[in-house]
Amino acid sequence: MSRLWAPWRMAYVGASEPPPGCVFCVALDCADDRARLVLHRGARSFLILNAFPYAPGHLMAVLNRHVGTLGEATADELADAMTLVQLAVRTLDAEYHPDGHNVGVNQGRVAGAGILDHLHIHVVPRWNGDTNFMPVLGDVRVLPESLDATWARLRKHLSGS
Repeated sequence: MSRLWAPWRMAYVGASEPPPGCVFCVALDCADDRARLVLHRGARSFLILNAFPYAPGHLMAVLNRHVGTLGEATADELADAMTLVQLAVRTLDAEYHPDGHNVGVNQGRVAGAGILDHLHIHVVPRWNGDTNFMPVLGDVRVLPESLDATWARLRKHLSGS
């Protein structure tokens, strides 16, 4: 039998229950950006690594204000978030050289939103040929590096922005 080792996942397995409150609001209020995976803070939104990524470098542009829908967000908030999406794409291109990106909003549980009440935009880098059987057969995603390593690689591009 083959084994796929992912010891960093014990932090999730060992957690008895999720932290109270909104994960994005907690990250925004925390002073330790690395611990909360925050990469960059803008005037009305911030960039954060997805803690449960679909691919290495899966980022999200999150509004600072706790609103759940596009209709509740102001034009200025959406503009700031899209500016951070552009920054995310440039940063991912510089560090990972993907062949493309998926960019989108999942609004509502039926649309795939995991966090319903705090609007965020996903930026997922994609590579030609980056497919395998693990998600189909095992409902498992294989990631080539830890979130901490991804944070460090991307943060070096954002420290001066």
